[in-house]
Amino acid sequence: MSSLDGSWISALRIASTACLTLAMSACATWQAPTDTDDGPLRARALSQQKSGVSLSAAVLGPEDSLRMLGTDVTRTGVQPVWIEVRNDTDQILWLLRAGTDPDYFSPLEVAWSAHVTMGGETNERIDEHFNELAFPNPIPARSSSSGLLFTNTQPVTKLLNVDLLGDRRVVPFTLLLPVPGDAAGGHDLIYHYGEGEIADYSDLDELRSALEALPCCADSGDGREDGDPINVVLVGRLDDIAAAGSRRGYRRSAEGSSAPQLVFGRPPDFVTRKLAQAGSPANWVRFWRAPVSFRGQFVFVSQAGRPVGGRFAKEISGEERLDADVDEARDLLIQDFMYSGGLDMLAFAKGVGAVPEAQPRATAGGGSYYTDGLRAVLFFTTRPLAFSDVQVLDWEPVLEEKTAEAERGFAGGKN
Repeated sequence: MSSLDGSWISALRIASTACLTLAMSACATWQAPTDTDDGPLRARALSQQKSGVSLSAAVLGPEDSLRMLGTDVTRTGVQPVWIEVRNDTDQILWLLRAGTDPDYFSPLEVAWSAHVTMGGETNERIDEHFNELAFPNPIPARSSSSGLLFTNTQPVTKLLNVDLLGDRRVVPFTLLLPVPGDAAGGHDLIYHYGEGEIADYSDLDELRSALEALPCCADSGDGREDGDPINVVLVGRLDDIAAAGSRRGYRRSAEGSSAPQLVFGRPPDFVTRKLAQAGSPANWVRFWRAPVSFRGQFVFVSQAGRPVGGRFAKEISGEERLDADVDEARDLLIQDFMYSGGLDMLAFAKGVGAVPEAQPRATAGGGSYYTDGLRAVLFFTTRPLAFSDVQVLDWEPVLEEKTAEAERGFAGGKN
């Protein structure tokens, strides 16, 4: 045997040993969990009952994920939720996963994130394990089903929508669940006013007057109203409003804005963002609970906007500036909520006042905006509703004015 042949054999042995060592170490990185008991989740679950159906749910934290899945999938941006549905009706029910999260993760998709290099049979066992723990569909009549849904992360408080489809019926649920391990955990999603601090209205005209008397826009902490305009008001129960936003892909965000945005002397209660194109930033909505209610329901004043560059902006950052066309962002939000199935009534009320495009108003964040000056008022109810169910109130004739403007443009040769 030549020295060259010996070198090749030696190299092959080394390579084989390295591959075997790698394969063995890879297999050792995941072990099938021995404890998949849902008892700890069941103990802290929140529940609702309606129309002969009961729902219980709890969010998994990192420790729950390690115990039940053998890996912490929360580090990958996945937020598993354990749910149990008790179906005491005579119908088979289907859980609509896209209603819970339009961008939900399939069990095998999440299992892939736990795969190990050259895992072979180990990866097959991972897939099988994740599939076994996933929530099964459908839920037979007079029985119960339980398992995991793999959703996108929401901080602090998890808004969980569950739509159960039967024969010509939908049973909707909305739960606000604490997120384990979050330092700001709990259910303090909104600002709590003291007794006697909220004015409740039962008449629509009185509500309109109260909404038009609210601040025109945010201030920057020094008393000057040079923040973004308040161009949206949302009226309804918290779970109905939150469910409508979630169904249209708005998620709670920890990101605020490039400059202080204070209304009623405080920063937003929470901010939601609609992301698109692999997480690039699009529209945001900032929410403040107002010291006003309508027939006992919440009233939120809001700012709908988007950063300059929209989805072409590189990332969400503290330096983003408001895109000047705030009316377009407002109108897109209206259309989005039309598709949510939760919009009951729509109106327009006076807000910041008209700001012409030729003379935009500067903001403290370095941006500027122009607007017709009106704020959209959206009334929500429990889903599902159709487009034809939405009532348009005749507070401000903005729709008629836009129609007339479009007809004048068409007559003048514009298209």
